[in-house]
Amino acid sequence: QVRLVESGGGLVQPGGSLRLSCAASGFTFSSYYMSWYRQAPGKERELVAFISTAGGHTNYVDSVKDRFTISRDNAKNTLYLQMNSLKPEDTAVYYCKTYYADYWGQGTQVTVSS
Repeated sequence: QVRLVESGGGLVQPGGSLRLSCAASGFTFSSYYMSWYRQAPGKERELVAFISTAGGHTNYVDSVKDRFTISRDNAKNTLYLQMNSLKPEDTAVYYCKTYYADYWGQGTQVTVSS
């Protein structure tokens, strides 16, 4: 059974940082491209970043480039999203997803507010 469990969300002030984690199980994590999505209130879910199987290729939506870093540890079956210089517009529920297959985590709330 595929499971993706996000953690690390919370409330942070503008300019602050958070690191999201996604623990994967039930499939061969190292064989899958992985991604982070987010959904802000009243908006459609959007792709934030994705990463190749070995981590050598990454891509980001323009609004987070140079602020967010996606990474993975295949030995730990874990995906990460390091988020720096957070802005109020980054407030959303963040989801971990297998990039090509349709497996989703339950999401973790990130709120950026003073």
